[in-house]
This record gives sequence, C-alpha cells and structure tokens, in this order.
Amino acid sequence: MADVEQNAAGNGSDAVNGTAGRFVSSAEGTALAYGSLLLMALLPIFFGALKSVGCSKSKSASDMPETITSRDAARFPIIASCTLFGLYLFFKIFSQEYINLLLSMYFFVLGILALSHTMSPFMCRVFPANVPNKQYQLLFTQGSGESKEEIVNYEFDTKDLICLGISSVVGVWYVLKKHWIANNLFGLAFALNGVELLHLNNVSTGCILLGGLFVYDVFWVFGTNVMVTVAKSFEAPIKLVFPQDLLEKGLDARNFAMLGLGDIVIPGIFIALLLRFDVSLKKNTRTYFYTSFLAYIFGLGLTIFVMHTFKHAQPALLYLVPACVGFPVLLALFKGELTEMFSWSDNV
Repeated sequence: MADVEQNAAGNGSDAVNGTAGRFVSSAEGTALAYGSLLLMALLPIFFGALKSVGCSKSKSASDMPETITSRDAARFPIIASCTLFGLYLFFKIFSQEYINLLLSMYFFVLGILALSHTMSPFMCRVFPANVPNKQYQLLFTQGSGESKEEIVNYEFDTKDLICLGISSVVGVWYVLKKHWIANNLFGLAFALNGVELLHLNNVSTGCILLGGLFVYDVFWVFGTNVMVTVAKSFEAPIKLVFPQDLLEKGLDARNFAMLGLGDIVIPGIFIALLLRFDVSLKKNTRTYFYTSFLAYIFGLGLTIFVMHTFKHAQPALLYLVPACVGFPVLLALFKGELTEMFSWSDNV
C-alpha cells in the first residue's frame, strides 16, 4: 500500500491512498473509504473461492481454471518485475496520454468480457421463462475439407448477449468518464474471475508465489520509486477506488483511497486453494478457509493502520502474506495436519 500525493492511480500489486489537491478528508469520510475498500476486497475473495470449488467440473471451456505450477509461481515475480519496469520506461519515454489510451481500449474489451462472465449466473436466475433463449455459435475456421481447423468456436445464447450489452454500456461509461463506479465494476469483475479461475496446484506452490511477490512488493515500494511512478501514471481498472470526500462532494468526489487488484487476487487464490483443501478433507468444515479469510482481514486492516499512522508508502503484501500463510500453517501444525496439507495436490 502506498501513500501518494496529487491524484495517484493504483497499480496491480499495491494499494494507494491518493490526495487530490490540499483537501483534507474528514475522519468519517476516511473511515467510510477504507471500510468500503475492505468490504469490496472481501467480496470477490469469498465468492470467488466458493465458485472455484465447482468451476473445474464445468463443461464450458470459458469456465475451466488455469493451473499455476511451482515453476510458474517461481517465475511470476520476475515477469511482474520486468513488466513493471517496462511500464516505468514507457511512461518516461513516451506520452502518457497515448499509452493510457491504448491501455483503456485493451481493458475496455477485457472488462466487458469479465463483467459479462460475472453477470451470467445472475442473469440465468432473472431471465424471464417466457422469453425464448436462442442459441448462437461464432465459428472461424482455416482451410477446407479434411485440413479444416477451428480457430474460434464460441457458443452463446440470448442471456449472454444481454450480459454483453449491459457490460458494454459500463465499458463506454468507463472509457468516456473514467468514473470510479464504472472502474469498480470492472475491478470487482476482474478480481472475482481471477480468484475463481486461477488455481494453485498445491500449498507449496502457493507459498512460493506469495513469498516471491512478498519480496517483489517490498523491493519495488521501499527500494525504488518505480512502483509509485507507474501507479501515478497508469490509468486502468486494475484497482478498486473509493472517495474519501464522498460525504462532502457526493458522486463527483475525487480524493480517492485505492487498493490494487493484486492485493486481492494473489492472497485470494491462496485462500480459495485452502477452501478446496477443506473440501478434500471431507470433514464438513471450512476451518482453513475461514482462518485464512480472517487472516486476510487482519492483514489488510493492519496495512491501512500502519499507512494511516506513519503516512508512508506500505506494500500491502508485506502484511498480507505472513498473515494469510502463517495462520493456516500454524493451525495445521496445531491440528497435526501439516504434512497432509503440503502433500495434498489440487487435481483440477
């Protein structure tokens, strides 16, 4: 988590508290902002973890999870560091306006797809039974005869079209206005889909990933100004924001507290893994899931407290990783299930 002046924008791996101009938020406004961010962070973790249990059983290709192996986990902090530094150089060399225009169009498309996927289960429940739900197929092939190959084969129905239509309206709203509500709708959709569809294959892989990103976050926040520079320049819905001056200025408020999606998704996929481990034990309890979930609340609350107290940039994973990994491991040690936890593999 980083404390940045002058309309900062959050990035994918840290939370940012931006102050617009010299406006000083009220204590109530600040508490409302951070409380709302905490709630918004918990929602995709909780529901994404629940959905991750059953998504591997889905027959839909779009719902199949992407499994992260130990090799992927070890390389991820290096790839993230290269990407972050690359963005830093881009913002230093090229015009910030044009880069953010390209990024806005890229996340416009991704955001529509993510929000549509998030809305789909809800639409299935509210879709009127008397309205025909027609089936469609988008098929692109290459070649002909026996050598014909499928390039794109996407099946959808009327409900999916409605979801895409609504998501497109939100997308246009975001691109034109960059409104914080539109940003949050896309951000929540990204986070929920990330927790649901990104699966760690075992607890050891989770420890490698979180440990590596722990070092990554601490280095780029405390060791350099790269993280903060990119955070201030990057305009994309890869953060959740909430205005601290909402009580004074309403929906036009601009003094944002921000939380990067990386601080939600990275611990979230580990918490979801522990829920699937709970299910594998077949004891009808969710002890490890609730322990890690409460640990996340503690870690994020501690991050906000330290940042607010010392008025200094704080990498959120510095507090989230020890909490989310340490508490469940200590619980497993206490219950005598530590070996079982680390030998278990999530076969998705």
